[in-house]
Amino acid sequence: MKRIRVALAGNPNSGKSSVFNMLTGAHQHVGNYPGVTVEKKEGVCTYDGYQIEIIDLPGTYSLTAYSTEELIARDYVLDETPDVVVDVVDASNLERNLYLATQLIEMNVPLVLAFNMSDLAKRRGIEFDLEQLSRLLEARIVPTVGNKAQGREPLLEAIVATVRQAETPRAHRLNYGDEIEEELAKIEAVLVEQNVEWVPRSGLRWVAVKLLEQDDAVTAKAVHPEIRDAVARSVEHLRGIFGDEPEIVMADRRYGFISGACQETIASSVERRHDTSDTIDAVVTNRVLGLPIFLLLMYMVFWLTFTLGEYPMMALEWFFEWAGATVAGFWPAGSDSWVKSLLIDGILGGVGGVVVFLPNILLLFLAIAILEDSGYMARAAFVMDRIMHKIGLHGKSFIPMLIGFGCSVPAIMATRILENRRSRFTTIMVIPLMSCGARLTIYALIIPAFFPHQWRGPVMWLIYLIGIVLAVVCAKVLRLTIFRGETMPFVMELPPYRVPTLKSVLIHMWQRGWLFLKKAGTVILGISIVLWALASFPKPSAEELAELNEQQRHQTILERSIIGRVGHIIEPVIRPLGFDWKVGTALIGATAAKEVFVSQLGIVYAVGSEEGGAEVLRRRLQADYTPLVGFCIMLFCLISAPCVGTVAMTRQETNSWRWATFQFLALTGLAYGITFLVYQIGSLWG
Repeated sequence: MKRIRVALAGNPNSGKSSVFNMLTGAHQHVGNYPGVTVEKKEGVCTYDGYQIEIIDLPGTYSLTAYSTEELIARDYVLDETPDVVVDVVDASNLERNLYLATQLIEMNVPLVLAFNMSDLAKRRGIEFDLEQLSRLLEARIVPTVGNKAQGREPLLEAIVATVRQAETPRAHRLNYGDEIEEELAKIEAVLVEQNVEWVPRSGLRWVAVKLLEQDDAVTAKAVHPEIRDAVARSVEHLRGIFGDEPEIVMADRRYGFISGACQETIASSVERRHDTSDTIDAVVTNRVLGLPIFLLLMYMVFWLTFTLGEYPMMALEWFFEWAGATVAGFWPAGSDSWVKSLLIDGILGGVGGVVVFLPNILLLFLAIAILEDSGYMARAAFVMDRIMHKIGLHGKSFIPMLIGFGCSVPAIMATRILENRRSRFTTIMVIPLMSCGARLTIYALIIPAFFPHQWRGPVMWLIYLIGIVLAVVCAKVLRLTIFRGETMPFVMELPPYRVPTLKSVLIHMWQRGWLFLKKAGTVILGISIVLWALASFPKPSAEELAELNEQQRHQTILERSIIGRVGHIIEPVIRPLGFDWKVGTALIGATAAKEVFVSQLGIVYAVGSEEGGAEVLRRRLQADYTPLVGFCIMLFCLISAPCVGTVAMTRQETNSWRWATFQFLALTGLAYGITFLVYQIGSLWG
């Protein structure tokens, strides 16, 4: 009986395993690839007088050798020379899945495409002209439904027919454009001159493509100086033309090839919606317009956060004022009970001083949820991809950074999507520079205190923008120094635009808002009580307070307290930033949780809830500080040491206290340096 060896390739989640099971049934066994822990599945079946041996390759999105799975899959196709490669494609997500097929086409392997999940594609209204698409790709295409064992016989028939067909040169070749094609021709000519013996069956062109993409595995074999020099000249030439690495441009051209093939052979209502997405993307992801549109949208988000949040915030302030007055009514007027002070100044003043900003936080989360669910946030990552690439990262790193606008802890966890260790650690180090929801409470207190109404949105937008710019600069420095190394290319999938459902955005808004409320009711409550105690004890003697008015008494009590003494100790250090001991004590509290900065200022200024809460605190801040100091406070809180939860998560995800300590100290030092410059220069300008 004749034998056929088939390599089964495909993207993760394309249904490749179900197709493998459909073809082999119980005739399969599992082992490992030599030298690695990656699972190797093999099986056999018979058809039309052939014994067909099927090897299930690791799921991979491409055959560029960055991951172990990609390297195993590519090496098997190159070195083991299977008779046929079957690429299992998710028919409902064709454009992304065909990227792997384009690389197999470049390798000149006998290819069969299994359009799996074809029933799902049909339910979505997608209609394929398989005959035309087969001609364009020069490969047999078979619709399958692996989990229902549909398409088994036609797929086996296509495998046998492909083996029986004599190998013929491909009529269609993926064209990379004149500039790249010229450089590929030059590299091929040098390969011929050097008479290299390690060219695989994929041919000289494939080797030239991999060398131009600076593929590590192929470049390592190009030991001839003439080859290396030719490749270096070509890469440098193309960088100058495109302003990007050749591999990025070549990936774009592959997707252009896929898009053209799909537009000619797919017709459905889904694709028409996708065309609408393409039309919108032509504007929002435009090289020139993309970034200004993103910044404009973020500006609108912050403007609405303040404008719409003002009235519900006033309602919450009134509620806590009423609650404080009610609690105070249980004691005689002028009572100096420490229980009264704890309830009003410590608990209601501390927690209430933070919770009043809940409307601003909910509105911010609502706006971000709308942008995420509509599909725009994926475009924001795409827009940022080129900038991120220039600093040694890619668009994939921007996703955790976007999450960082909510909270740094889940954002650091989200860096697990980054395969490259250097990229991941760099992203973790700069995530705290994204203004989290906790910092929003500080901005919502400071900005209305020092800036007129028309400037509130722009100032908040500026603070967020400073964080993003600093993250970009710091990432670039880290990639040039501590985390030097090659950047892995990444292709971002852009989902079609959708109108967000009310239920979806409200759920996303409330999930994040509830985390904030839980924090206010637990962590912030506990810290507020501790800070109240530190600000209240030890108390001066009655004789020392006898001749003082109420404001002087409070000032004396605070200065003699533990936290007052600590504040005075650190005051000489922070005075060059424009800060006094009061701000210093609040910054100490913010180390535990950024929101505590607000509650601690309320405790320092003895702004009990019965007095008017945030508005009274703003008036007292106005009396003590200038707008320059207010801006410097926000700047320092933006950049400085992350909260304890973020430090703990950094330690967990890097598995090292060294990196967590480095992040803490480096950001604090950076905050001090930048705030010092801003305050000193601002003071000189008056």
